[in-house]
Amino acid sequence: MAVGVIVLIFILLTYFSIASTHKNTTTLVINETSDLTTIDFTEHDSVTITPSYLYKANALKTLMQGEQYREAWSTPINFPIVFLDTLYGGMEILEEGGGKQTHSLKLRSKKGFVYSLRSINKDPQPLVPEWAETLGLENIIVDGISAQHPFAAIAVASLADKAELIHTKPKAVFVPKQETLGEYNEDYGNKIYLLEHETEGGKNWTPHNEVEEIIDTDDLQELKVELGPDLKIDRKTLIRARLFDILIGDWDRHSKQWGWAILKLDNSYKAIPIAGDRDNAFFNIGGLIPTIISNRHLLPGLQPFEKDIDYLPGLVMPFDVYFLKGSTKKEFLSEAEKLQYMLKDTTIENSFKVWPKQLYKLDAEEIIAAIKSRKNDLPKIAEDFYENISKKEYLHTPLKGSEDLNLPSPLVRCFDCL
Repeated sequence: MAVGVIVLIFILLTYFSIASTHKNTTTLVINETSDLTTIDFTEHDSVTITPSYLYKANALKTLMQGEQYREAWSTPINFPIVFLDTLYGGMEILEEGGGKQTHSLKLRSKKGFVYSLRSINKDPQPLVPEWAETLGLENIIVDGISAQHPFAAIAVASLADKAELIHTKPKAVFVPKQETLGEYNEDYGNKIYLLEHETEGGKNWTPHNEVEEIIDTDDLQELKVELGPDLKIDRKTLIRARLFDILIGDWDRHSKQWGWAILKLDNSYKAIPIAGDRDNAFFNIGGLIPTIISNRHLLPGLQPFEKDIDYLPGLVMPFDVYFLKGSTKKEFLSEAEKLQYMLKDTTIENSFKVWPKQLYKLDAEEIIAAIKSRKNDLPKIAEDFYENISKKEYLHTPLKGSEDLNLPSPLVRCFDCL
């Protein structure tokens, strides 16, 4: 009887929590006015925007669905205004892209560099299961975006520089409605984005001069079919990159979130990893409902970014088994020590100074403390990560994104199996 009462109270609190949420998911506030049609953006260099009021919460909602990064989402931030016809000498829209949550446009500059405009505000509606809509619980999924920090990618890029890892050089911008957007003007105009390099295609923008092309993971696999043992990945850099992911709490690192810079050596080729899509770095999940949903037995990979890692086996991806099974413990420990040396405490602290002051004041101290704590534990983390990868069997199904490729069966199992 007592258990039934507790369950009933929990259900009622859940519905009251959800009921406190506004349904409007598209409103952006610019200088305290919502009538954007009256603004001539060509007369301004920048605008102050509140990314979203969608995640504001009362005490009950905070208890049930967590504090997350709600204040960061509702803090006015200054964004530079960009017009595509003048940006980097003029941009051409190649195609619309994006994943399940992110809307994006792929762009090419006059000089042949390929960029992406990735929406800072997410649309999780495609992730909402039918049962959640039927029960009126869709806000639990939608509200989950508040666990993502709107400026995470900016700080991660700064940290990645110090770790000598290639990143996409993201920059937060505001894109007003404009003729250059063409058919995309209505959907993409008057919104905030991360402008960054694409992890595939276009001219070489990386720090390496010998790069012949930049490709995604499925193209890397097809190149492996062509070149065989003459193509190797930069394994040490990939190990360091994956330890870096764990350091920053970026828990969702599947194969479609990686690009590869292909270097021509004397008689062979080397593929250097490029991490993209940093939406889930510093993922801050809390509250009664998210804590239940993120239970390791339900979603082992969905973990809060805290000083201690909740469940390391949940962070091992098929991507890791595919590329890193067969590596040595010594390689993992060496890269862990290298990261510790590269990311000194002062280096970590300074990396967050790229954030606007108001965001730094809100969240930087807690995030920095968690990174420092994880950094101190990196050798143990690296050893555990290695051992968990080693225990896994080679893959029996294709990596995400390569399901439609006709790959030789050894190359389905692992990259070095061919």
